[in-house]
Amino acid sequence: MTQISEAVARYHRILEGDACKDLAWAEALRQKMQESGLVVSGRPVCPVLRPHFLSSRQYASLVKSSEILISAIDRVKQMALSMPALQSRMELLPAEKMLASIDPGYSYLSVASLLETYVNNGSLRFMEFVADAPMGVAYGEVLANLFLETAPIREFKKRYLLLKLPGVKALLQGLLKAYKDFGGKKAPNIAILEMKQPFQSIESAEYHLLAQSFRKLGYPAEVVNLDQVEYKNGVLRRGDFAIDLVYRCVKVQEFLVRYDLTHPLVRAYRDHAICMVNSFRAELARKKAIFDLLTDDSINQRFPAAERKVIRDSIPWTRVVSTSTTLYQDKKVDLVNFIQKNRQTLVLRPNDDAADQHEYRGWETDEAGWGRAVRTALRNPYVVQERSEPVVATFPVRQWSTVEMKPLRVDVHPHTLLGKVQGCSSWLASVESSRFSTLSGVTPTFVIEAK
Repeated sequence: MTQISEAVARYHRILEGDACKDLAWAEALRQKMQESGLVVSGRPVCPVLRPHFLSSRQYASLVKSSEILISAIDRVKQMALSMPALQSRMELLPAEKMLASIDPGYSYLSVASLLETYVNNGSLRFMEFVADAPMGVAYGEVLANLFLETAPIREFKKRYLLLKLPGVKALLQGLLKAYKDFGGKKAPNIAILEMKQPFQSIESAEYHLLAQSFRKLGYPAEVVNLDQVEYKNGVLRRGDFAIDLVYRCVKVQEFLVRYDLTHPLVRAYRDHAICMVNSFRAELARKKAIFDLLTDDSINQRFPAAERKVIRDSIPWTRVVSTSTTLYQDKKVDLVNFIQKNRQTLVLRPNDDAADQHEYRGWETDEAGWGRAVRTALRNPYVVQERSEPVVATFPVRQWSTVEMKPLRVDVHPHTLLGKVQGCSSWLASVESSRFSTLSGVTPTFVIEAK
């Protein structure tokens, strides 16, 4: 058994012991989640009774590889800024290109981001780069504190050391570093900027947790909706709240569906009246086509050897779907023909998550359905990606008065701030990924060492 499997087995044995059998501790945990704002629509954001554990070796590997990959992504973004052909290859909209051309006032292309990662023993697989505000920072920190108080964790700590990972404070420090480089001279008023959808009636719980945490750390912060802001006399504001620093939790394509480039946010950003994190330039890497560029040898051939190795070992082969020829395992192939003949090992994914388009997994689709999916991908911005097996682990789930063990998919999201990893979150989902499940959610992440 590996260190992690032994640790998980021990934790599960603790749950079976007399001290934890009556589940009073689990009810207390749920109540504390409710009190801490970690319940959405009556459902806890953490659906399980166990944290996710990483060994110190796994975490060190995750940090090293993530930071090397972020360096390579920044390299591609810099190339794209000066090469319109690369922007077109990434399927950027004209408005996205225009927004990317605006200097944000600081040098970082992405201040805060995350990588969707499969961590499987000694191997890593990076599935997506998310250039938006990383979710899970506030949830993960509060959940970690709550779990540390539970009876199972107190017993577990008799055998293992638990390292709590960086969270909100590290995120705030990253925002303030960008603000200082922008030229900010005073403690900023921070707007956590969201866009509430027309059908959305529930407040964004994590954004409010972030705002509360920023205020506790001494910085005025409010959750602000895009419909609430105005720009007058060189100041962006929501009512009486003048905004200096915007933490943007809005995807550009979603923004462009509802607003145009005369919106107060864009005008304030263009005038350098606000520091915005992430800048609109971060969108250069939010498209899944960034993996097409990274895995293209004609682009990465002059990258440092360490970056090429991480790309080769940890990123699935990815191409923008088009009528073209390309290389697969050093062989030239007709891309459309290759996709049609290899559905069992391929997935078709929308280039932009904000688009109202479906993902098609070849191994879950019959031949006729795959043919229709390929035609859809040729008409719309899609990428084709080589299949990667998700990581599945067993987690204890409370079912009324008992605990049941459920297999769940585990995605680890290292949070990168100014190119450095500062903690990570772990997201769980049903192994039947095409179906809705109440078992989806976040669980705290700890790095463990045996005493």
